[in-house]
This record gives sequence, structure tokens and C-alpha cells, in this order.
Amino acid sequence: MRRAERALISLTDKSGCEDFAGALAAMGIEILSTGGTARQLRAGGLAVTDVSAFTGFPEMLDGRVKTLHPLVHGGILHQRGNAEHREQCQRHGIKPIDIVAVNLYAFAKAVAAPGCTLADAVEHIDIGGPTLLRAAAKNFQDVTVIVDPADYPQVLTELRAAGNTTLVTRFALARKVFELTAAYDAAIAQWLRGVDPAANPYFTGAEHA
Repeated sequence: MRRAERALISLTDKSGCEDFAGALAAMGIEILSTGGTARQLRAGGLAVTDVSAFTGFPEMLDGRVKTLHPLVHGGILHQRGNAEHREQCQRHGIKPIDIVAVNLYAFAKAVAAPGCTLADAVEHIDIGGPTLLRAAAKNFQDVTVIVDPADYPQVLTELRAAGNTTLVTRFALARKVFELTAAYDAAIAQWLRGVDPAANPYFTGAEHA
């Protein structure tokens, strides 16, 4: 079994993230991160590589574009047992990302707040998070994806025992991701169905001028 080399950690729910990342670092696993997660991990004394340094491309558009880059998604999606994939990664300088720990913008919480506007709701629709999660879950053969801090202990136990998680665990975690992203998209669609363009100031430009 190939040992995990690199983890991408980008979290809205940061509970337990310092202990988790610290345990990964103690096993020699490089930590990639973004924004507030990177700042929190550094404040806890951990060495963190910013995703922007990893890709050579800055975060931009108010954080809308952070992880949408071939070096990130190639690192997650390439099949480690596929010689052609490995050759392409070597040619383009793509390094493997073996662990993805991500959770999503709290859309349901945002839209439940009094006075939430359509503009507010739109800013709480996560793009990069679901994309990372779905990429990692699709490639569960090679990548461990974690969307729930409750799964940190099992992942760490397996990493300490064998340098990687089991295929059965990776499959279970991937299934959890698709359940979550399906529910997340359903919540967005349901809320948007309640928006009446004829009566909403967003459509006159008042909310986003």
C-alpha cells in the first residue's frame, strides 16, 4: 500500500483540525491549506503550505478561486496505478494529494438568518468545496476524503497502522461525501425555488450594484 504524502485541509467547521493536522504532520504528511484554516493551523505551530504557493497562482475574486487548479485536481484525480496518469503528472509537475479534508460553507445557516438577501445567499453557495470533495470521492481508490470531523480518529488510526487508509474506509467516506453534496445542492435548489424574481430587489440591481 502506498503511503500518504500530502493532505489538503480547508474547513468551515474547524473543530479538531489542529489536532488532526498535527497528527498528520507527525507522520511526515505535508499539509496544504487555504485562508482561515491555514492561519489557524499556523497559529497552532504547524508548518503549512498555502495552496497558492503550491499552485503558483494567487487566491482571487474575493476567495471564489482558490483551489480550482490543475495542480490541485490533477493531484487528487490521477489514478496512482495508471502508468499514463503517472507519466502525465510527472511531465506537468503534478504532485499527489492523498487526503482531502473539506467541509462546506454553511448555506442553510446563512439563509436561516433574519434579513438574508438573495445576494447573501449566493455568496454562501460553495463551489470549490464540493468540487474538491467530489473529485476526491470519485477517486476513492487512491484518495481519503473527510467531510466530517467525527471521522478523524479512524483515519488517523489507519494511517498510523499502515501509512494509508483501507479501501473499505475510503469507499465509506466517499459515499458520505456524495450524500452530503446531494443534500447541499438540494437545500440550495429548495431555497431558490422560494425566490420570486418579480418581487426581489436583486433583479433590479439594488442588491448587487
